[in-house]
Amino acid sequence: MNTAEDTLSAILACYPQKEQQEQILRAYRIADDAMKDKLRENRHPFIEHPLGVARIVAEDIHLGYESVIAVFLHETIRFYPEVTQSLPKGAFSPEIIDIAQSLNKIAAIKPKETRLEAENYKRLIVSYSRDPRVMLIKIADRLDVMRNIELLPKTSQERKVTETMFLYIPIAHQLGLYSIKTELENIFFRCTEPEKYREINNKLKATAAEREELLNAFLIPIKRKLSEAGMKVTYKQRTKAAWSIWKKMQKQDIPFEKVMDLLAVRLIIDTPADSLEKEHELCWKAYSIVTDEYRPDTSRLRDWISKPKSSGYESLHITVQFRGDIFVEVQIRTRRMDDEAENGHASHWAYKGIKEEKGLTPWLQSVRNILESDNRNDYEYVSRFLSEDVFVFTPDGELRRLPKGATVLDFAFNIHTNLGLKCVGATIDGRPASIKDRLSTGQVVEIKSGKNQRPSPDWLNFVVTSKARNKIKLKLKEEELKKAATGRELLERRLKNWKMELPDEDLTILCKKYKLKTISDFYAAIADEKVDIMDVKSYISRKQQGEEEAAAIPSSQTPKDNAGNKEAAGAAKDSSTDDYLVIDGKLSNVSYKMARCCNPIYGDEVFGFVSVKDGIKIHRMSCPNAARLIENYPYRIQKVRWKETSTTSSFQTTVKVITDDSAAYSSVIKTVTDFGASLRSSSMTPRAGRSAGEFDIRMQIFVSSNSVLDKIISAIRKTRGVLSAVRISK
Repeated sequence: MNTAEDTLSAILACYPQKEQQEQILRAYRIADDAMKDKLRENRHPFIEHPLGVARIVAEDIHLGYESVIAVFLHETIRFYPEVTQSLPKGAFSPEIIDIAQSLNKIAAIKPKETRLEAENYKRLIVSYSRDPRVMLIKIADRLDVMRNIELLPKTSQERKVTETMFLYIPIAHQLGLYSIKTELENIFFRCTEPEKYREINNKLKATAAEREELLNAFLIPIKRKLSEAGMKVTYKQRTKAAWSIWKKMQKQDIPFEKVMDLLAVRLIIDTPADSLEKEHELCWKAYSIVTDEYRPDTSRLRDWISKPKSSGYESLHITVQFRGDIFVEVQIRTRRMDDEAENGHASHWAYKGIKEEKGLTPWLQSVRNILESDNRNDYEYVSRFLSEDVFVFTPDGELRRLPKGATVLDFAFNIHTNLGLKCVGATIDGRPASIKDRLSTGQVVEIKSGKNQRPSPDWLNFVVTSKARNKIKLKLKEEELKKAATGRELLERRLKNWKMELPDEDLTILCKKYKLKTISDFYAAIADEKVDIMDVKSYISRKQQGEEEAAAIPSSQTPKDNAGNKEAAGAAKDSSTDDYLVIDGKLSNVSYKMARCCNPIYGDEVFGFVSVKDGIKIHRMSCPNAARLIENYPYRIQKVRWKETSTTSSFQTTVKVITDDSAAYSSVIKTVTDFGASLRSSSMTPRAGRSAGEFDIRMQIFVSSNSVLDKIISAIRKTRGVLSAVRISK
């Protein structure tokens, strides 16, 4: 009888029912016939691989006969998909076909960089395992591959070994498949550190008889005293695996002989049901017997009975000295505690520190239940987390994880911001797709971009990732600022041609007329032609005509002017309407202007300076030019003060912000507008001569008073990423 027949007989022996054996044989013959010409690297028939996997599934994991059938069908339709169409109708149940197809999806995964994306690949594998048996079969498949790793080419060996350590060993550990996990670790160790593996393995073999003799001798007085105390105890002996020993040697920087828990024994005590107090009493009694017999290392005492671990794990661990310099680890627990540790939520993988993932634990626990239960309903359990994420690939095999409902546009932004901003569509598994199309796990997505593409506010209606939303909002704001700059340049050029002026107070009036929030919005509306620039000209003309008519009224109906002083005539207008400064009585009709060097705001400490051409200019006391003017021209200094209330709606000032996060730009702009201030212009530039990543933001804004400005600056300083925010003169 050849090897294949031996293996097949061993598989059939696990399923004594004739009907089950017939279905297994039918699946095997289909696979054997389809793959009769397919060989492994050692020139043996490829059918040896599915036979090896099926035997592990049957003998080691103890799954039902359906899983064995799925193994044969998986390997068959993986290489010969046309076989699916030729299967006899009703030959195999739909659930078996689904398991086989899920295994095919996992087999198609080709991790680009396992070390960097291990968690994502692991979640992708699990997402294909809606039937928990899929994952168990895949672990069996990987074990057979690793048992025959030498058959693969060198490059394939390295990839399989890396995948095994970062993907399959953690999953096997979480599933409680400890013997399989240990075997996979040892094969990994043998492949990556062959010399160290041989050294440790040879030492274990050389000392095997000695260890067994030592443990038997160690337990003789313990068994006798526990029996005399009337305690029923089960004893489990173990020796650490080669890989586990090597890890401890590396972590503690010790030789093989110094590994303290190389010898370990577990005492499992039978106790009355539902008597927690009695359980604790018996555990501590056993502890006393052990430590009375052997000297304990109290620094290594672990009491997880008085205070169980957060996972629920309960046990007493103590290391004792035996025959001088031999150390033995003793674990003491009750039958209930042992069942909890092995099968409950405090299972071995949890207390050993393997990272527990939200939503994954209940699904993994359901797989454990399959190993211990014949209840068919267990197979129908589907983890809730499976619907929370989608996993898609780039054309070169890089895996990306996105939330459920993610679109092509979300995927583009996930790869790179610029690709998202220029995205015009994609191909999904080779077919065209729009930026709005939703993605599904396992798809290969290639983004298409266009150099003339621009983000639209409509994009915010269908993207789901925060990165995409934030980048779109920021770009839209930047586009609006560019439009505002274009509109402002256009208006200023026209005003210059018309020889007209448009003061800030008139800009504010026009904003209200067109129901625009800020002056920047007004400029952007001009650029978009939503505001006709000729309407602005008409407004200015009407205002100028009204002022000329007012100037023609007889002098008896107007305030007394200072004849021969053109600026004084203009001052009459200012002081009769929008005069928000009170000047010395003798000069009450003299015109004034806000000095551009410091841009005073209502509420600032100010003084007036009598200029030759522009009347009185109002400066802040903190103006950079103040000291020079006061010292050199004391006779031209005029005392001024603000009115008790300001009748002018806004004053222009400049704020400088330093940030180490370019994303803070939009938050800073929002803060300004949230306080009702108008933004005239803004810019963000990298800081010259500074460390990479720092930016200068400069904004010209209109505020009603310095108290409002103080509130704005205070709020900006609290914005994430902002290093400083100050008011500057220009």
